Amino acid sequence: MQKDRFDRTLSFLLGASWAVVFFGALIFFKSFLPLGLGIAIVITIFFIFIGLFLILGLDAFAVNRQKLLEAKKQTKLLEKIYSKHTT
Repeated sequence: MQKDRFDRTLSFLLGASWAVVFFGALIFFKSFLPLGLGIAIVITIFFIFIGLFLILGLDAFAVNRQKLLEAKKQTKLLEKIYSKHTT
């Protein structure tokens, strides 16, 4: 199945978001490590939580797109059945 531009862009953004979360967590941890191990871990977990929430939002776009495409298919099918039985 060939993906359209929206799906390719969304896939790219999801991959880039995972990379940002992973490397961002590493950078945050190393940046805040001089302030203490506990603070560095808490801030890193907070950063990961926010990043995963944004990834969840992007994934919601993909799921809603699939639901929309499926609803369009069902609508066409129902219109076809309706026109077959009304004539």
